[in-house]
Amino acid sequence: MYIASQKNKENIAEYLLYMWQIEDIIRANDLDLDKIKANVIDKFNLEPAQEKEMLEWYESLIDMMRRENVQKSGHLQLNKNVIIQLTDLHLALLKDPRFPEYTAEFYKTLPYIVELRAKAGENPTGEIETCFNALYGMLMLRLQSKEISPETQNAITQISKFIALLTKDFHLDREDKLFPHDDE
Repeated sequence: MYIASQKNKENIAEYLLYMWQIEDIIRANDLDLDKIKANVIDKFNLEPAQEKEMLEWYESLIDMMRRENVQKSGHLQLNKNVIIQLTDLHLALLKDPRFPEYTAEFYKTLPYIVELRAKAGENPTGEIETCFNALYGMLMLRLQSKEISPETQNAITQISKFIALLTKDFHLDREDKLFPHDDE
């Protein structure tokens, strides 16, 4: 909870990947708050007030997962909203001639996105979500100490550069510093 809040302020990409991991942790613990307390929360050695706060946070996420029917797979609407915001900004940046660096980085990344979407089968996701799926997949491979091919590493390196640029622009936009106002 504290990590999520910090990441949301500082790095929206890390926040989203972290929240996807939290969804998976909740699923791995069968959406059972007692298991989450034993397997996750107790490891933090929190003060009672902080522990109560974290329990309530996980409880609210479990409730949302049930209400939104994402107990087995999928993402919470609050996480989908981040993808929507990033996608909207992505499209705005592509349309705006003031961001040639962003456009160039996107076109360097596009072949990897196309390849990943082709592998997605019947349910391909949008360009930005495809990038995040790739980054999350890499995170899972690393956590499992799986071998990563040079081709995959090259794709992830390019996708990471692109998402880092989008993330930087997202935070500038959030501070109203990305698109200069015409009246200035």
